Parts: sequence; C-alpha cells; structure tokens
Amino acid sequence: MGQARPTLTALAVSVLALLEERPMHPYEMFQLLLRRNEDLIVKLRPGSLYHTVARLADQELVRAEGVDREGNRPERTTYRITASGRDALRARLAEILRYPAREYPLFPVALSEAHNLPKEDVLGLVRERVAHLERDLADLDTMSDWARTHEVERRYWIVLPYLRATLSAELGWLTGFLDELACGALAWEEFDPRTGARLAGPEHPWAEDDPPERPPVPRRSAGAAP
Repeated sequence: MGQARPTLTALAVSVLALLEERPMHPYEMFQLLLRRNEDLIVKLRPGSLYHTVARLADQELVRAEGVDREGNRPERTTYRITASGRDALRARLAEILRYPAREYPLFPVALSEAHNLPKEDVLGLVRERVAHLERDLADLDTMSDWARTHEVERRYWIVLPYLRATLSAELGWLTGFLDELACGALAWEEFDPRTGARLAGPEHPWAEDDPPERPPVPRRSAGAAP
C-alpha cells in the first residue's frame, strides 16, 4: 500500500501555492500573503506560518534551498516546492472544491442559542454585527475596484466576489431577522426585568429521542482524505 497523502491545512495550501509561483523564505511568504489580503480567508500568524513550513519540510513537500542574510537581519532560509508538494497541493484543492465540508463556524452556534438572551439585547448585538459586516462589504468593494483598476486577471481575485456574495446573503438574512424580531412577528423568550431570569415557558419542541430527519450524507470516493 502507498503512503497516505498528508492532509493539508488552509495555511499549508496557501504556502504551497506561493511556492508554486517561485521559491521564497517564510518572512517573504507572510508579507506577500498580507499584501494580497489572504488574511481574509486564512488565519495568518507568523509563528503558525513558520511552523507550517517546517512541517511541510518534514513531509518532504517543500525543501530548503539556501540561506540568505541581509545586514544584521537573522538568516532566512529559502524553500522550494517539491514534486510531491505539487501533487499534494493539487489533490487537496480538488478535494476542497469537490466536497462541501462542514466547517462549524461559531456564529450559527450563537444564533441557535440566542433565545437565551432578552430580545432587546439580541436586537442591539445583531445591529452591531450588521454594522461590522457593512464595513467589511465596503472593504471588499474597495479591493475589487483596485484589482479592476490595475487590470489584475480575475482568476487571481475571484474569491472577492464570492466573499461579497456570501456577506451580502448574511446581511440580507440578518436584516429580515431584525425586522421580524423588532415588530414582534418572531416570538421570543421572556425574562424577569429585575433578576434577568428566564420566565417559565414551553419545553424545546425537539425531544432528544425524536430529532428531525436528515437526508443521508453522500459517500466520498475511495482514497479521499477526511
């Protein structure tokens, strides 16, 4: 049996994609990712990036090519992607594009349990979220305008309209949610104004032994990484 292909994190994918362009050292990778606003889609920290490069080297997906020193700066090791790294990158990209993974973001957790907060608190908090998202939307528009003005090929910034579409969808849904909650169309928990304790109400309608049915999850092809 062949050796199992290593599962690449989001940051590892970004590192290999950079090295597919040309060899570079980790500090250059970090700065380039920041200039390209990759921190919008990847959790980017210098320590995590250096750790990721070291791990990729251990897995022989990249290899050290040389050490440079400029003035009094620390030595910087330049890395190059290997043939195995290129294969791993392409396989991981294909897998991510093919399968919609459950990524478990935090906001749906808070939204599903928001009924534990008084209505006025929820209204205020979600309105703050909307304001933050509107600023994020404006930032995405600025970046897209810059790319168009500088005639950057769309394949290099196609993620920006995707992020804008998902952000716009969330904003649209939240606006409707706020309208329903504010006008009373959406019934909400009631709380004692003195103690903050929730007043007695009906039990949760979904009993533990009778969950709503879900369609079966399609199986992945043989050999696909989890």
